[in-house]
Amino acid sequence: MSRDEIEVPKELREFMLDRAEETVLGEKNGANKQYRYGNLHIREYDDKFLVHTDRVDPRKDPLGHLVFDAPEVLIGLACAIFGGSQIAKNFQNKNKSKSLSTGAGLLSSIISGYMGYVTTKKIKNYLE
Repeated sequence: MSRDEIEVPKELREFMLDRAEETVLGEKNGANKQYRYGNLHIREYDDKFLVHTDRVDPRKDPLGHLVFDAPEVLIGLACAIFGGSQIAKNFQNKNKSKSLSTGAGLLSSIISGYMGYVTTKKIKNYLE
């Protein structure tokens, strides 16, 4: 649970807003379901709800949400694109094998993207 989340016991189920919509947008973090109501992001677990407010509603402004609420996703994507393309270029220049450079580029994209995402997420959690 991050510092800005509020834990609501499941017994207070009346808390759940009637107009909250179930969504796939956002990190589930082990939740059974997640909902959105405006800028509220609600995660439902077996015994509780965790609720936090996003700065930007991803249903209305996906890019703004990524910039202000989930920069780790953008940085992960940038690392994946940059890392994968650089490794693929190096392999292609040295080996002239398109399949080898494609495989190396794909693998390095996955690794670079994951590393960028995880590192940014840790920094973001540390700063919160």
